[in-house]
Amino acid sequence: MSVRNFLVKMPRRYKRLVQVGADVLLVWLALWAAFVVRLGLDDRVDPLGEHFWLFAIAPMVSIPIFVRLGMYRAVMRYLGNDALITIFKAVTLSALVFALVFYWYRVPLNVVPRSIVFNYWWISLLLIGGLRLTMRQYFLGDWYIARQQLPFLKHDDRLTRVAIYGAGAAGNQLVSALRMGQSMRPVAFIDDDDSIATRIISGLKVYKPKHIEQMINDTGAQEILLAIPSASRMRRREVLVLLEKHPLHVRSVPGFMDLASGRVKVDDIQEVDIADLLGREVVPPRQALFERCIRRQVVMVTGAGGSIGSELCRQILLNAPTTLLLFEHSEFNLYSIHSELEERIRRESLPLRLVPILGSVRDRERLKDVMRTWQVNTVYHAAAYKHVPMVEHNIAEGVLNNVMGSLYTAQAALKAGVENFVLISTDKAVRPTNVMGSSKRLAEMVLQALSRESAPLLFQAEPSVHHVNKTRFTMVRFGNVLGSSGSVIPRFYEQIRKGGPVTVTHPNITRYFMTIPEAAQLVIQAGSMGQGGDVFVLDMGWPVKIVDLAEKMIRLAGMSVRSESNPNGDIAIEFTGLRPGEKLYEELLIGAEGVTPTDHPMIMRANEEWLPWEAFKGVLSNLLAAVDADDYDRVRQILRETVSGYAPEGEIVDWIHQKRKSEP
Repeated sequence: MSVRNFLVKMPRRYKRLVQVGADVLLVWLALWAAFVVRLGLDDRVDPLGEHFWLFAIAPMVSIPIFVRLGMYRAVMRYLGNDALITIFKAVTLSALVFALVFYWYRVPLNVVPRSIVFNYWWISLLLIGGLRLTMRQYFLGDWYIARQQLPFLKHDDRLTRVAIYGAGAAGNQLVSALRMGQSMRPVAFIDDDDSIATRIISGLKVYKPKHIEQMINDTGAQEILLAIPSASRMRRREVLVLLEKHPLHVRSVPGFMDLASGRVKVDDIQEVDIADLLGREVVPPRQALFERCIRRQVVMVTGAGGSIGSELCRQILLNAPTTLLLFEHSEFNLYSIHSELEERIRRESLPLRLVPILGSVRDRERLKDVMRTWQVNTVYHAAAYKHVPMVEHNIAEGVLNNVMGSLYTAQAALKAGVENFVLISTDKAVRPTNVMGSSKRLAEMVLQALSRESAPLLFQAEPSVHHVNKTRFTMVRFGNVLGSSGSVIPRFYEQIRKGGPVTVTHPNITRYFMTIPEAAQLVIQAGSMGQGGDVFVLDMGWPVKIVDLAEKMIRLAGMSVRSESNPNGDIAIEFTGLRPGEKLYEELLIGAEGVTPTDHPMIMRANEEWLPWEAFKGVLSNLLAAVDADDYDRVRQILRETVSGYAPEGEIVDWIHQKRKSEP
């Protein structure tokens, strides 16, 4: 173990004893030096004789003042300006008290000149303050800066050399953290500010962005770390486009909101956020819309452990519900999100009750009992199977979970008198080519039909029993979210880490993208705007070509794309072909009438066709009978007849259907 690590891990009381002992020695040294500066070396200073009483009194005066003013409470390696001011006050006060001794005892000038006090003050300040600053630099790991600049000392080149983009506060904190951790060696700053170009900050030269090639040649940098957490998404995208041209692995420190919330530290280095590549700016949520269906209410989220469901729970937590019910059929997912939220509630002392409930949206009685028992005010229905090829191979489960699960949840909400019901839908419900998309469109149609009935006869319920409908049903439709389960982004990262190839289904495939937090915020706001039966569409921006996204990720990892024009590249991109039910591009609207704007710039209201509830119940009965009989040809036919634009491509690939067809 190194001396530095030994001192850092030493118990706190021992560290204080070491500091007190060091200060006693420094006080004696300062007093001796004060005599030497005034009298010179020719006149003998006698600490053990004539001047003994001064050397005995000096630490007896100084140390209690140092203790009282808190000099031994500061952590040496994080010494700041406030600690330096404390040192100045303590040394000055101790020198003044020491001076009183001279006047009290009327010491003869030929024994102790009065100027000794002044010399003692400034020398003590230099020694005591200087030692602490020196030790701070030592504990922070800045010691090796001097070593690097001395040609006769051997450099340690085993550490990864990194340049820091951004010479502001975050950049300097990052440099300090890296030096302390000694896992990477910061070698340069890159910054747009012309006023600091070519200057030296924290021992590192600052380069302009246009001089990155020169920086690489001068320093041998292997990575660039983005330290611009407060920059806008558009600005970060511009920086990434610039850095993409250079053979450097680009990573970043967390965003400003993550730093402000305390969830992460500035030295938590991560891969570049793909949202920065898209350059999509997030519109701040409107607090009134955000709170309308949540504040002081009982809120329930189905699929609470999924990608969207878990983020909905995090956002809901911030808006003061009285109770939040986490409804989830996966025990592990429920445990994970419950543990996370429980820790946050305890850390922030949030006044709400968190209730984890295991259950399936296909269990009608369980849903009804939960909503009635807890008197739920708002339901966010995020539970669904969303993976297109998986649902295409398991048609029965997709229909039962996505269609019947949504139906049972909506009917339970209606029976329990839930005020607000929000369905999380998908752009794949628009002119779908797959069972997942068509099942989500049927779920939308369930809510559209129910919302227009004041007292409907519910599906598979007691005959001739009408239920008064007090529930406001709303649907929110959007595209892919970055980082969700099944997203291509984590798969691309993993493939790049393993050296490739990166697999893309088709060279022309495009998708809409937004971040999970933004999607959850807009879902909550859209749900507050509904009047009943509304289908809201989120502004997803422009579609992104997946192959372009893959190429950018490869280049930002510091590698090159292998292709016909560059056969010596690092990582190849392979096209595997469209999977069952997959489309080249997605749409957000079905009807030709388009959308009407709302008060929120990112939320539009779609004008979609619907079926009356009585007619739609017949469709559900036929669909359920076909699923029970494993008649997937019939299932496909019902979906064709009911879902506008449903145009399946290829044969039915359900595993049971295929197995039966293959048998003689």
